[in-house]
Amino acid sequence: MEMLKCRQALRGNKKIQEAVTILLKEIGEDPNREGLKNTPYRVSKAYEEWFGGYKFEPKDVLNRQFVESCGIVIEGPISFYSHCEHHIAPFWGNVYIAYIPKKYVTGLDKLVKLTEIYARRLQIQERLTQQIASGLYKELDCQGVMVIVDAKHLCVSSRETKNDTTRTITSEVLGVFSRSQKAREEVLDLIKIIKDS
Repeated sequence: MEMLKCRQALRGNKKIQEAVTILLKEIGEDPNREGLKNTPYRVSKAYEEWFGGYKFEPKDVLNRQFVESCGIVIEGPISFYSHCEHHIAPFWGNVYIAYIPKKYVTGLDKLVKLTEIYARRLQIQERLTQQIASGLYKELDCQGVMVIVDAKHLCVSSRETKNDTTRTITSEVLGVFSRSQKAREEVLDLIKIIKDS
């Protein structure tokens, strides 16, 4: 499966195009002016790509597993780009995923693809963090999963508060990580090494 590159299906949704045309008119623009003539089409194609995560579930990307026993596996930073469900404004940042396999590991690229499935939906960061963790925990049957998301939100930096420096950090811990402070600290120490390198 060519992950979330819905470009093969990008043909421009007519209903989205009509909605964008109405939106342009309502904000006082002329949808027929030169620079905007193809905007409804371009926006509809962008939306199909940005929100392509609805077409997939974790099992679609975590279906390839390998029998392997090992300690903690960490992948990150995984850059992502999403849209908040409150304003459809972008938010973006990095995800760090740590897991301890019970019996199976998966390809490292699958963790990137898992992140994309949930990032390419209307989201809030808190739910995004939980979905990545629970998707991996359930589909891979891990001993434990820890997910940390560090992001900036355009709705915070460009609206009302207009605070351009703030970042939001969320985490979700499942299984052994929820019971062992030592395991959590080990992951945080390893992530610090990744960030500092």
